[in-house]
Amino acid sequence: MNKILLILFFIGNILNTTTIHGQNNCPLIPCPQSSNRINETFQLSDRCVIVYTEEFEPQAYLLQKELLRYTSIAVSVLLDKETQNPNIICNIIELKKGYKFNTEGYSLKMRAKSITITAGQPSGMINGIMSLIQLTRLSMQQDTFIPVECWEIEDSPLYAWRGFMLDEARHFWGMKKVKQILDWMAFYKLNRFHWHLTDSQGWRIEIKKYPKLALIGGIGNYGEEYTSAQFYTQEEIKEIVSYARERNIHIIPEIDMPGHASAASKAYPEFSGGGSPKYPGYTFNPGKDSVYTYLTDILKEVDALFPSQVIHLGGDEVHYGNQDWNTNKDIQDLMKHEKMKNLKDVENYFFQRMADSLLLIHNKVAAWDEVADSKLSPEQTIVFFWRQNRPEQLQKSLDRKFNIVLCPRLPMYLDYAQDTLQVHGVDWRKFSCNSYQKVYSFSPQDIPVKYPQNCNILGIQANLWTERIETEDRLDYMLFPRIVALAENAWTKEMNKNINSFNVRLKKQFDLYKKDHIYYSDPFAPKETGEPVR
Repeated sequence: MNKILLILFFIGNILNTTTIHGQNNCPLIPCPQSSNRINETFQLSDRCVIVYTEEFEPQAYLLQKELLRYTSIAVSVLLDKETQNPNIICNIIELKKGYKFNTEGYSLKMRAKSITITAGQPSGMINGIMSLIQLTRLSMQQDTFIPVECWEIEDSPLYAWRGFMLDEARHFWGMKKVKQILDWMAFYKLNRFHWHLTDSQGWRIEIKKYPKLALIGGIGNYGEEYTSAQFYTQEEIKEIVSYARERNIHIIPEIDMPGHASAASKAYPEFSGGGSPKYPGYTFNPGKDSVYTYLTDILKEVDALFPSQVIHLGGDEVHYGNQDWNTNKDIQDLMKHEKMKNLKDVENYFFQRMADSLLLIHNKVAAWDEVADSKLSPEQTIVFFWRQNRPEQLQKSLDRKFNIVLCPRLPMYLDYAQDTLQVHGVDWRKFSCNSYQKVYSFSPQDIPVKYPQNCNILGIQANLWTERIETEDRLDYMLFPRIVALAENAWTKEMNKNINSFNVRLKKQFDLYKKDHIYYSDPFAPKETGEPVR
């Protein structure tokens, strides 16, 4: 039997008597499924001790580390069985089979002299820790302690997949910025970081067998063709992956194919399938067996770096640059041999072979919604629905029982303008503004499809493409506060969501952004936070 998973104790005075109020406005984002204010205050100081059971040692030290980082208060850590001080009040809770929370659920019980976080798995414990960290950071620090309002919370997420995608192929941001984004993702209980590492404008991951991919393919970005090569070494990738895992974030790398391959074509043109006048070198060559060996070797190295066992292969917008396939001898021979009718058949053939390569190294295949037309295994494939103007692609994915992540451009593309004052970036006038309110209120029911009773919707995700995002200030401006709206939408059940309550809680986050030097957009006073541009 698991006992209490983590207890944060305080040895000190009881400041108030304990009374429990009804459901109320807990300041946390995302809003918990159940919360009650306790009329007591816990004093966080260096006299506190974290007591943990063995299976939750990493989470105990994460809590210690984060408290020191954000509050400069150093608490001590003790293993549960080493606790002998009779002055410590130890409330033991056994976890039994059939415990009602899922693997990411937790309970947080706070009193003046003790805080108890209970969960069934490390992922749930981390979520409970992040709730405590947020309550602490929202409290006003005194000289040597922080008085933290006490709450009783029982919580678990709506969706298992609560994702954010960052495009580093178009503009490269580096380890420090990525870690900062991971910190905020964990703070708001987002748990999937989709990392777009390769595209036409840049190849951002070191591949040891093919070093020119990074050294040559990493040259340039969206606006400047000849900037020096920027990419992550494999050691840097390992460090970021470890940092994310410590915070219950799984990283899903994307290696785009068969299109969006211009950067790779510059490095190794012998594997290129050509392109079009507007998109030269845009594709890999589906007609060469050596291409499949080359790409499989790449995926094997990627697999060794990312323990998520999911690799995103892109698969989108191939038609932009596959005109040379019409005259490429290798591809024309392939079409005759396999009796293919058109270039879409070639695309599907390529994708099936690369999917088979992934399955052989025990990875699931992730791809954009174009692959709903393929013959990929539904059990081993995750479809990312992004084209809200093509609901039939979602319907096909549902009918074929693919696993699905919803990230429609409207409203889940964060490179789109968030209000009518913005004048740069994607021309929102063709669509509409992707405001934080729209991100907050998005529902699968907004998409005109028929959902089967047991559909495989894993969750939702927001995507930040960076063609027109050149500075960190602009990156922050486009991300905050919409990432907060995303987090509550992905975590909180519909019956517990309330935009007015969210607005009150959101405003309290702005001081935290200032402390972290985040250039955020203030939707309540948009003229006071001007749109940053180079």
